[in-house]
Amino acid sequence: MKVEDDAPIGAMPGCYRLGWRHGLLDEVYKARDVGVNSFVLFPKVPDALKTPTGDEAYNDNGLVPRTIRLLKDKFPDIVIYTDVALDPYSSDGHDGIVREDGVIMNDETVYQLCKQAVSQARAGADVVSPSDMMDGRVGALRAALDAEGFHDVSIMSYTAKYASSFYGPFREALDSNPRFGDKKTYQMNPANYREALIETAADEAEGADILLVKPGLPYLDIIRLLRDNSALPIAAYQVSGEYSMIKAGGALGMIDEQKVMMESLMCLRRAGADVILTYFARQAAGVLCGMGSK
Repeated sequence: MKVEDDAPIGAMPGCYRLGWRHGLLDEVYKARDVGVNSFVLFPKVPDALKTPTGDEAYNDNGLVPRTIRLLKDKFPDIVIYTDVALDPYSSDGHDGIVREDGVIMNDETVYQLCKQAVSQARAGADVVSPSDMMDGRVGALRAALDAEGFHDVSIMSYTAKYASSFYGPFREALDSNPRFGDKKTYQMNPANYREALIETAADEAEGADILLVKPGLPYLDIIRLLRDNSALPIAAYQVSGEYSMIKAGGALGMIDEQKVMMESLMCLRRAGADVILTYFARQAAGVLCGMGSK
């Protein structure tokens, strides 16, 4: 399959890996038509470009920088968020560089992430979003961006990213499952409530502009915790597993998909989310515009 082709994602009905030009541009055009003007980019990287150190992540002519330039050329006023992490580019499928004994190398990974974020900013990204959960990466990214003159590029930190079972469909879509082990040594324990406060304080001190909680609906208490303890904007990520459950229930006639979709998003907002990342964005915006599920 060519990079220009759209490919349906089996576990996420209605979602596609979009072709670099036509499918992507058409999706953005349709989203803008219902008032969606902010977009997050996640790449599907060919296996041939994956390495243990994920060097393709900071290739200025790689898929993400080329996509940013294409979108900014066609739609100059859109807001582009990028993902800062090595797992799409890593032959190991982890968010960080893996040592021979299986340990994730924090500082070496952060060095790579800084180069990745600068490459994305150079291409025109408005917000870089470190999802890797390495220690100290927010401060390092802020320093790297500022050193290159990108003072106005914001950082949306994945502050409370839990080692959740709700990510399965997305990892299938990008073929980014770990080749061994799991991500529990750097993502947060779903049973841990207090660590979110520690991460909030650290990310604020290091210069984050937005704090994100992931997943969304199962972690409404964490969204409220961050909202009550920070003056920064709070983002919630309604992840692929949440999306797919609603889609599956709707397809089986067990729930009203549209009503459950809107209620789930309202709950994220009620809990304190100022920003919501969701695969329902265009569908929900269509409902809010009175255009059904356009």
